[in-house]
Amino acid sequence: MPHEKAKLAFKSSVREWADKLDIQIKSLTVRPMSNKWASCSTNGNLTFNAELLELDQELCNYVIVHELLHFYVPNHGKLWKSLMMAHLGDYQRLESRMRDLSNH
Repeated sequence: MPHEKAKLAFKSSVREWADKLDIQIKSLTVRPMSNKWASCSTNGNLTFNAELLELDQELCNYVIVHELLHFYVPNHGKLWKSLMMAHLGDYQRLESRMRDLSNH
């Protein structure tokens, strides 16, 4: 099952980033989502859109880091932007690639 393998690899990536960012994940789910790439709750539950499994690692990392950083910063303000920059470099380029995908 290539899909299961992709899901395991994706979850492994999420856990690696969570360790790197010192974030405790309570639950991690990958499932179809109709209108967003990911969501997180304040108590440590993360859900990622299964469509991410078809994207390249760079875009997956963007969504993973984006979501994990919301455990520290609940908005997309200056602090969140500087953390994104610190961990991913030119994250705006990835953000615009994701926006293009969302519009199709």
